[in-house]
Order: sequence, then C-alpha cells, then structure tokens
Amino acid sequence: MTFVSLKELLPEAKKNHYAVGQFNINTFQWAEAALRAAEKEKSPVILASTDRIVDYLGGFKLIAATTKKMVEEMEITVPVVLHLDHGLSVERCKEAVDAGYSSVMYDGSKLSLEENIANTKEVVYYANEQHVSVEAEIGSVGGTEDGITSGIKYADPNECYRLVEETGVDLLAAALGSVHGVYQGEPKLAFDLMQEISDNLNEVPLALHGGSGIPAHQIVKAIEYGHAKINVNTECNQAWTKAVREYLEQHPDSHKISEIMTTGMNAIEKVVRKKLHLFGSSNKA
Repeated sequence: MTFVSLKELLPEAKKNHYAVGQFNINTFQWAEAALRAAEKEKSPVILASTDRIVDYLGGFKLIAATTKKMVEEMEITVPVVLHLDHGLSVERCKEAVDAGYSSVMYDGSKLSLEENIANTKEVVYYANEQHVSVEAEIGSVGGTEDGITSGIKYADPNECYRLVEETGVDLLAAALGSVHGVYQGEPKLAFDLMQEISDNLNEVPLALHGGSGIPAHQIVKAIEYGHAKINVNTECNQAWTKAVREYLEQHPDSHKISEIMTTGMNAIEKVVRKKLHLFGSSNKA
C-alpha cells in the first residue's frame, strides 16, 4: 500500500461536488481512528501532520513509516494521503517529500506575494519529481493553531490567480473567513469571493482550513463553490477530550490505559464518520 497524492483525488472531487476530509495526526491513535472511520465509510482520507507537531511525533521519517505500516496492518483499502500541513519552510517541505509524504503544503501566507510565489514554485518543482502534490496558502486563516494566533486577512482574488498560475500548485487554501480552533459565534464565510475565485481557477480546487465548527449548510455551500479538501482538527480533539474526561469521572480509580485511550479513539472515529458523510465522500473510494 502506497500513499496517493491529492492530484489523484481532488480534481474528481471538485468536478463531482464532494470534498475529501483532512484529519490531523496529534498522536498515532488519531491516525488509527481516522483510518478506521474511512475504511468503514469507503471514503478516501487525508492524514496530516502540522509542521510544528512533526518533531513531537518523532520526525518526518518516523511519521511516514509508522503511518504506512498502520495502513498495511489494518488492511486499509481506501486511498490514503499523507500530508504536511502548514510547512514552515521550503526545506521542511523537501524533508517531508524525501521521507515519503505524498502531499505537502507550503505556507508562505505571511510573506510578500513575490516571496510566496518564489518559494512555492521551488517546492512545486521539487515535489513534482516525486509525484507529490502541493498546496499553497494566500491571505490569513485566523484563530489559533499549534499555539500560534493570527487574525483573518481575506485573500485577494488577483493574488490567488497569480499564485496558482505562476507556481503550478495543485490546490489553494484561500483565506475566506474560516479560522483555526473554536469559532466565536457563527462563521462568516465570504461566499461571493469564494465563488469568484473558484470559477476563475477552473479545475484547481480550494482547500478549507478551520473546518471544525462550521455549520453543515455552510460546508455544503463551500463544497458547491469549489472546496474539495476540508480540514478538521479541533472537533476531533474536543471529542477525544470530552470522552476521556467523562470516562475518568465515571472511573476515578481506573488506570487501564487501553480502555481510557480506546474511549477517546472511538469518539474521534464518530466525528470522522460524521464529517465524511457531510463532505459527500462516503462510498467514493
């Protein structure tokens, strides 16, 4: 079993108006729960490590080797993407490619447009040699991720077109009102900009970051307007924490680690299955 790239999944997803879910690897039990859910739903799935958690998990090579072995041992038959989320540098993206990741995201959103284009182009050139897909970001997705907090800066459509055209990326994360972490009130996604950008990018799909907590009707509309990849992390973490906390409250003297952790994994699996249904990717593998 080898990982597949987003090039193999997302054009069809955009064409047929469904999205493939990305779920973060916070520990390898998160990966196991997402794989289990995807297999039951017969859905493709994206497993992602954010750049800032890579070293905590043991490094790119360990993540790639362990995840690949899990896929084999669990006899997973659905397509699996191993993705680097928010790659912090060109060098880190190259490390991920060399380690066996099938997809990387270079996040140059905090740089000038010219620097973002130049660096993203370098990542694309390197990744293409290994048939690895590349995601780019423009604008600023707000909220907090891995301890870093930032405000929302909406993507400029003309900058989106330049970035895609001049770099040849496979998909674009355009900041259009979503945030990482927990929303304060109902999200306000810029659907007018979303439709305009998606229509002008033709076959290049959009990636929606901060997918946790967005109401179902807005998710469906975002998919209709060209989003073929949706990232979910906070809801999985909240479900795991809630389930483990409740178990420990009910069993205050328990030290059965396997039972405690399985309780949390089962909660993640329920969230992932629910999201795959919502995204329309069930039975698309």
